[in-house]
Amino acid sequence: MNDKNDIMMLDAVERYIRGEMNPDERLYFENLRKTNPEIDQLVVEHTLFLQQVNRFGEWQKFRSTLNEVHTDLAEQGKINSDRLKGKARVVYLWNKYKRVTAIAASIAGITALTISSLVWSISPKPSTAELEMLKRKVIVQEAKTNIMQKDLNDVKHDVNNKMDVPVIYKIGGTGFLIDGKGMMITNAHVVKDSRNIRVFNSKGDQFNAFVVKLDMVRDVAIIKIDDDHFKPFSSLPYGIRKTSSDIAEPVFTLGFPRDEIVYGEGYLSARTGFNGDTLSCQIAVPANPGNSGGPVFNHSGEVIGILSAKETEAEGAVFAIQSKYIFKALDELKKNKLYENVKISSKSTINTLDKVQQVKKIQDYVFMVKGD
Repeated sequence: MNDKNDIMMLDAVERYIRGEMNPDERLYFENLRKTNPEIDQLVVEHTLFLQQVNRFGEWQKFRSTLNEVHTDLAEQGKINSDRLKGKARVVYLWNKYKRVTAIAASIAGITALTISSLVWSISPKPSTAELEMLKRKVIVQEAKTNIMQKDLNDVKHDVNNKMDVPVIYKIGGTGFLIDGKGMMITNAHVVKDSRNIRVFNSKGDQFNAFVVKLDMVRDVAIIKIDDDHFKPFSSLPYGIRKTSSDIAEPVFTLGFPRDEIVYGEGYLSARTGFNGDTLSCQIAVPANPGNSGGPVFNHSGEVIGILSAKETEAEGAVFAIQSKYIFKALDELKKNKLYENVKISSKSTINTLDKVQQVKKIQDYVFMVKGD
């Protein structure tokens, strides 16, 4: 888009966020979000931006009001203004003159603003520090065929560049197949810095793999098994869900928080993720380092998400990237002609089985992922 179109689109996004569109405009724009990942991401980013601007504005108004109160009290001779400067003055005023400030606030009409600003200022701020990514640290040295990470725009494999070298794997996570030929999904934060990747199935068989697509914004990575010992599957027993799931829907997970596959179960607790993030959803399920990149299944055996993180200060608040972004990542990958024929299924063939039988069918398609 050119500059003029960018401005028009940003104006439309802001009107959408503020609820200023008429019903027809809103319906059109919501359909546009569903079909255009760039616009969807623009809405997410601009929403967060507006929230931060509003909070900053409230805080600035509050500080300005306190400064006015300070000046008024100094003029009345009730405080010595020379004793207080900068931030210390604001803190001192609040702690020492709470009662006087409350009286002044009733006159100035800032009581509500004072309370909301103080609550915001002492509340935990949104930051990645509040989220713990569910990758785990592993220190394993192995001799393997060194396969350099391929160029993401033009992936080519040169068998003449292989050489046996010792590799120290440092990062562990989980991944799962999205087609029978070895195309897999995991989190971008698991493999983003790795030049060498090895995956292990539930039987302990191990295969070399490489990154073909990194989407750092959505935290989705597509990796490909590239190993002569890997035997392709004719099909997958599970499907990938394209739409959102319902709150309270039962879910279960399979992953590798240790060196064997681990099952967990729970339910979908919110359709959005941390601080209302629309890229992810919140689930109540046990999750530990090593679960990053693992699939979240519903009762029909459909993948509804990719486990990614948990909140550090809340019990049971685990987040998963919504499964519809698997399709978006694949659509972008298909622009590379090497992968234009990759197809994934949204149909599950195990929807009539009980959970024990579903897990038995699924576990061979879920892998431990290690990167250096």
